[in-house]
Amino acid sequence: MEINDLTPAEQRVWQAFATGTDVDLGAPDTENGPEPSLRASVLRALLLNGPREPGEIAALKLVGAHITGVLDLRNATVDSVVRLLRCRFDSVPRLSGAQLNYLNLSGSELPGLAAPRTRIEGSVRLTGCRISGPVHLAGAQIAGALFVDRADITTDDPAQPALQLNQISVEDDLCARGLRTRGLIRLDGASVAGSIDLEEAELGNPGGHVLDAESLGVGANLLGRRLRAHGRIDLRGARIPGRLDLLYATLHAPGDTALRASSCTIGEMLLRGGPPVQGRLNLRRAVINQLHLEPEMLPTQVRLLDLTYTFLTPHEPAERRLPMLERDDGAFDPHAYEQLTAAYRNTGDDRAARLVQLRQAAPPPAHAPLVRPAVGAPPGRGRRLRIPPAAGRRMAAVAAGGRVGRVRAGAPACAQGRRGPRVQPGLLHPRPAAAGHLLRPGGRVRPVRLAPEPVVRPDPHRLDPRHDRRRRRDEDGQPPVGRATSVGRCQ
Repeated sequence: MEINDLTPAEQRVWQAFATGTDVDLGAPDTENGPEPSLRASVLRALLLNGPREPGEIAALKLVGAHITGVLDLRNATVDSVVRLLRCRFDSVPRLSGAQLNYLNLSGSELPGLAAPRTRIEGSVRLTGCRISGPVHLAGAQIAGALFVDRADITTDDPAQPALQLNQISVEDDLCARGLRTRGLIRLDGASVAGSIDLEEAELGNPGGHVLDAESLGVGANLLGRRLRAHGRIDLRGARIPGRLDLLYATLHAPGDTALRASSCTIGEMLLRGGPPVQGRLNLRRAVINQLHLEPEMLPTQVRLLDLTYTFLTPHEPAERRLPMLERDDGAFDPHAYEQLTAAYRNTGDDRAARLVQLRQAAPPPAHAPLVRPAVGAPPGRGRRLRIPPAAGRRMAAVAAGGRVGRVRAGAPACAQGRRGPRVQPGLLHPRPAAAGHLLRPGGRVRPVRLAPEPVVRPDPHRLDPRHDRRRRRDEDGQPPVGRATSVGRCQ
């Protein structure tokens, strides 16, 4: 491109490129007007075949420019820095397959960004951008960090994700603090070596997904403190060795799953301080080292099948923890009770652990285990096994430490035939059953009379090896020394 074909604003940019000088076209002046326009074709020619000066680092640094046309850098190699601050683009920049050194579009207005499979040696900055179309960075490889903090990304087409970052590879952090999106964010299969920061972000896609991060791999933390999500968050199969921080977060997806973190591996998960979750909470088959879970934030449906955790905080009474085990769509999961029992024992609260065991031994009728119908029975769902009240109370007494056996000396009066204390219906006995007691179906304690066991007295002659007739002979075939060989003496 000839220098004579350029406008005055384009000539300024052309001359400043060789030395990497900043050009501010946003300040109004008498020569260029309030917002000079630059042709995208001029910027393309400058980045690919611009002038160079010995000892200088070429860079394109613009502020406040109006870029007309399509900036097409597909499959191009650009070794200079590209920094376009507070610029306005008329068309979507096309950067698919390009190799860039550094890209900074902070504060700019764009109708979208198409940059899949790009390779960027530095960082990508979209801080404070206002983008009215989809941002496509799927499969990109970024050696630095990705910044989309305080950006506003919307899309009119619900079928198009607002921010497409699936299969992306980021060697540093993904900073999205204060991000506002209207549409889906795809992070499935992405790999972030550092942390993902979604603090104070506002994600909206009512009736659909706001974040699809299936099989996400994070090197450190996923931070979502004070996050506001109006839609479904899917973290199935994600690997987060650090923290999944959802303190003071608002999760809103009525009639759907608000948060799905099934089959995840998480070092520490925090769900506290915010309003109750609107929608289902799915933590099935997840492995969490430390779970910070506040009972007030739990929704009406909580799925905890095969959830494994080591520590559960904050420390709450068993009466406040047990309801979350009974909100799994009527399913009874013994593993959930065992996990809660182990968590209480790790903190030394044996009383709470015993209460959980009692609830596991006698679950509510709605959580009774299902029984398969017999062969030849009409098709239909399995019938629930109803444990009789007497058997349930007996199981509870045994689990509470009672023993079934003979009444020993010093037994209470109720074990000697008199009527024992009355048990209030629907409640457990106020004290563990004593030795030799059972609970009657009516709630009374009665003694158990067992037949005396036969007393077997040892034979003193059997203890003496000289009288053991079944003792083997010595190797030479002779009777052992000291054994009587006379038949008469054996009689």
